[in-house]
Amino acid sequence: MKTKRKGLVIVYTGKGKGKSTAAFGLLMRALGQGLRICVIQFIKRETGRWGEVKTAQKLEIEWHKIGDGFTWLSKDIDESAARSHHGWQLSQDKIASGNYDLVLLDEFTYPLHFGWLDTDQVIDWLQANKPANMHLVITGRYASQALIDYADLVTEMTKVKHPHDEGYKAQRGIEF
Repeated sequence: MKTKRKGLVIVYTGKGKGKSTAAFGLLMRALGQGLRICVIQFIKRETGRWGEVKTAQKLEIEWHKIGDGFTWLSKDIDESAARSHHGWQLSQDKIASGNYDLVLLDEFTYPLHFGWLDTDQVIDWLQANKPANMHLVITGRYASQALIDYADLVTEMTKVKHPHDEGYKAQRGIEF
């Protein structure tokens, strides 16, 4: 049995619901164990008041929303891409600072998938700069094989059934 400790790179990906939800559950566990946490959301609109954001404020978790909403509905893709670059710069500052035990890059796979950020450059930077004991959690669909290979733990969420398929709206407290 191994007794070494390591800051893990954890990826939650796939087309099923629950990627961010799994990451937020992990945050609650980490917070309960006294870990210092930072969250950067790449797609969610800065003005959003989703349940997880309200909870984070109550728990005094450092939380940044840098997106302009769902990219597939964006009226200005260049602005979405620019926000992703800003979010990555912020992420680099937070990761390299050594001030956190766990950093969550929520919906970070999208800027990589859309080519707004170069996956190989991101991984190279992480390999050179992520503190050895800091955990990094990345969520979103379309995780590349390079990101999967780099990660220590990868979970793929698979949709089996979803109420949206039956015409139901997103439910408060479940989807947001």
